[in-house]
Amino acid sequence: MSILVSIALATICFTYNGKQECDPVLLGKNNTTPRGDFVIRRRFVVSPGYGGDVLQFYEDKVQFFAIHRIWLLRPQEHRQERLKSSNVKEHFISSGCINVSPDVYEKLVNCCQNQELEIF
Repeated sequence: MSILVSIALATICFTYNGKQECDPVLLGKNNTTPRGDFVIRRRFVVSPGYGGDVLQFYEDKVQFFAIHRIWLLRPQEHRQERLKSSNVKEHFISSGCINVSPDVYEKLVNCCQNQELEIF
């Protein structure tokens, strides 16, 4: 089983309880979300706004990228509204991480830890 993130469509697709599910995501502006094949791993964080844990998919010496609950600490960014927008261009706001709704995040934690992630 794998998780697919389409940058062109701003969606994440995965199988949950035997059913294929696709949901909107927020992605990195200016192509900052890494593309490729990764394995997601749960990582606990203390930074405010992330809900205590994230699903990390990439790390280098300077930074890491993860799937996490929608980050809402800058209300002026209107991330909740952007996530619901049908205009894909509105979905490019993050610094490279993949933001999902809290319910989608919980499904990913429950079904997909240590699974393959393809971002294209």
